[in-house]
Amino acid sequence: MDENISNKIRWQQLLRYQLIEIMALWEGRLITNHLTGAFGIGRQQASKDINAYKELYPTNLTYDKKVKGYVPTSEFQVHFAQGAANEYLHLLNGNEALRRVFEKSEMPSSYTEILGVPDRTISPDILRPIIKACREKLRLDITYCSMTNPYGEDRIISPHSLVFSGVRWHVRAYCEKHRSYRDFVINRIMSVDDEMGGAIEDDKNDDIWYRYVDIEIVPNPNFNSAQQSLIARDYNMHNGVMKLSCRAALVQYLLDNSRVFFGEVTSQTYDHLVLKNRGNLLRYIL
Repeated sequence: MDENISNKIRWQQLLRYQLIEIMALWEGRLITNHLTGAFGIGRQQASKDINAYKELYPTNLTYDKKVKGYVPTSEFQVHFAQGAANEYLHLLNGNEALRRVFEKSEMPSSYTEILGVPDRTISPDILRPIIKACREKLRLDITYCSMTNPYGEDRIISPHSLVFSGVRWHVRAYCEKHRSYRDFVINRIMSVDDEMGGAIEDDKNDDIWYRYVDIEIVPNPNFNSAQQSLIARDYNMHNGVMKLSCRAALVQYLLDNSRVFFGEVTSQTYDHLVLKNRGNLLRYIL
């Protein structure tokens, strides 16, 4: 972003301009409701913000009567946003997606550092139709790569939700090849080849997505009592157990991210955390 422009704009305005770019880039449509909903401002103020942004970068947005909103032009470039998919996806997830803008303001610098994972490239051309399919319940013809099929194969999917596993983003979708709901790694979708009308499977049939299960995690019983007490304190366990509730479809991700050992515990198990109610959750562990 041009520092001369940045220095002349209040940080609240920088946030609004950043949101304008994020929504235009990743959803392919910007409407005043995006600003009114995010910042609690009136439609008149939102329109002023959009017009002010267009005065700064007149070739970035154009009004499209069909979608009743502004769409990015072929010359669109980000000036206030990062242009990375995680910025939009974390915004959906309620994380601190706007922290970068605060760093450009005159607010006091933080004495903290957050270690992030390497960003996995996701193209707007891939993400836009997936978001649209989730919202409008559509079928998509995609080319998907996997370790067993690294060159890609055709899949017809009906997406309903985006999932951040803690490391990368997936789309939860009905797969017509396997006739079941699956998670597809978004950055392994090489292309979205076609929209194929409405979804043929109601996402309410994704039973394990809508089912919540209890997870019980305990310190490794191979450790001595003092070590177990230390681990219990680290994780704020009550009576030596950490209880979590999770969508059944996401149990594997939660265990992996929390570094919980979910196999049969033996004398050779050295992990700090183990799964107590393993028998109840086996069907959800890949």
